[in-house]
Amino acid sequence: MSFVDTIEVPGLGNRSYLAGGAHGAVVVDPPRDVDRVLAAVTRRGVRLTQVVETHVHNDYVSGGLELARLTGAAYVVPAGARVAYERVPAADGDVLEIEAGLALRALATPGHTPHHTSYVLEESGRAVAVFTGGSLLIGTVGRPDLVEPRLTLELARAQHASAHRLAAELPDATAVLPTHGFGSFCSAGDGSGPGSATTIGRERAVNEALRRDADTFVAELLAGLDDVPAYYAHMGPLNSGGPAPVDLTSPGRAEAAEIAARLAAGEWVVDLRNRVAFAAGHVPGTLNFEADGQLATYLAWLLPWGRPVTLLAESAAQLAAAQRELTRVGIDRPAAAATGTPEAWLRAGERPRSFPRATFAELSARGAQDVVVLDVRRDTERAEGHLRGSLHIPLHQIRDRLGEIPGGTVWVHCAGGMRAAVAASLLDAAGRDVVAVDDGFAAAHAAGLPMARLTPAEARERTDADAVLLDVREADAWAAGHAPGAVHAPLSGLAAGAPLPPAAADRALVVICRSGRRSREAAALLTARGLDAVDVVGGMTAWRAAGLAVTAEGTAG
Repeated sequence: MSFVDTIEVPGLGNRSYLAGGAHGAVVVDPPRDVDRVLAAVTRRGVRLTQVVETHVHNDYVSGGLELARLTGAAYVVPAGARVAYERVPAADGDVLEIEAGLALRALATPGHTPHHTSYVLEESGRAVAVFTGGSLLIGTVGRPDLVEPRLTLELARAQHASAHRLAAELPDATAVLPTHGFGSFCSAGDGSGPGSATTIGRERAVNEALRRDADTFVAELLAGLDDVPAYYAHMGPLNSGGPAPVDLTSPGRAEAAEIAARLAAGEWVVDLRNRVAFAAGHVPGTLNFEADGQLATYLAWLLPWGRPVTLLAESAAQLAAAQRELTRVGIDRPAAAATGTPEAWLRAGERPRSFPRATFAELSARGAQDVVVLDVRRDTERAEGHLRGSLHIPLHQIRDRLGEIPGGTVWVHCAGGMRAAVAASLLDAAGRDVVAVDDGFAAAHAAGLPMARLTPAEARERTDADAVLLDVREADAWAAGHAPGAVHAPLSGLAAGAPLPPAAADRALVVICRSGRRSREAAALLTARGLDAVDVVGGMTAWRAAGLAVTAEGTAG
């Protein structure tokens, strides 16, 4: 009987796997802190025969080379990958024996990278699982844009073909075991959370890569790609060159004077405590990245690469866990560290700094007319809905765009509060007056704050009350079916300066198109004209999906 143990790396949204039988085992895509893998091997009482990589990783530093050195296992890397060390190259169709009756079969699945390889776990010749790395994920696929911009389109098409190859060659009951897709930015979609499981059969039914034709899939895949964490640029070269062994020994202890000196030198001093404690009191100039959550992803994304970082933690255990997580993304050694509370980190006579936290209901009650509302979510999140009049600067751009934020108190929000806390600490360190909105974004609509985008149901309510539904599709799409009572005004005409139809003049406007993309452009154009315009998320596609009425007759203008 074979086994597969999952080694979760939740901070990065990844998984590694230990798979084997009674005597031998392999590890697939190991994290850098290999002691966790060695402990899993020991618990199973097996000999590690191979350490296997599905691809040269762009989102974390692999522990594969060090693990192979420590255990004597063969280090298996796709044959097409260019690396600077000795390894066993895996080509399409190669079979790696783990023990009698148990083997891995290499299956070329380019797309996430040109050399990407999946591995089928076969027991007595029967496929029981497939390690898909960054190829076929749970409900989605891996991003095709992390290698080279000129290859993105080609890799997107390869990703579609690879997904179909897996589905065609493997039985429906085969377990699909991806490395990415549990919050990883290597995923091209939302993916799944910890504990999620799937099979080839399930993916055949739900995964868009297997449900759509290549052209449609590629167009939608590329349209949905968001920004790439900046530190990814350093991961591929590190993994290709051969990462150094990890060093988890404790960093030097920083007293208050050293903390002050490092801040004065422009170094980053990061407070790992939760955002509630940080807002209540912290060393002026320090930045808040909570130890719980995606610490490594966001700190490595925002921190200038190679800049020294000092860590402040509430306990030695919190510090050790954070140091371990940061090594996975190449932040190897904190310059210094301290544990305790702000009182221990401040010099005599110094006082901690603080800023308020609030909810969307409090923002609504306060009124947003004379404050800056800053949205630090990513582009794709904001496209699904945002507060009308809010300023948008994604969190990873805040450090370089502080000068764009108008004067006054800044109410900063994200989707749930964690990223808003990071942004608030950056603004606070720059001397700005800030309020961190520690609330779920869904509460903004419930609080009555004006939204720049509406769901179809909200659009229906708005147009039933006082607004006009303005359909900006072209004539053929309009004639094929539109919402009853809608007014037709093609975007091409509006962009050329055409006036609104009389039925829409001097009215609040709710703008709709097919998918929600052109309506965003139209709403922005109309708002620039001084009109009250919002648009519908998902357009007529979402309108129909919500079961709202569609007709081929109605107001044309």
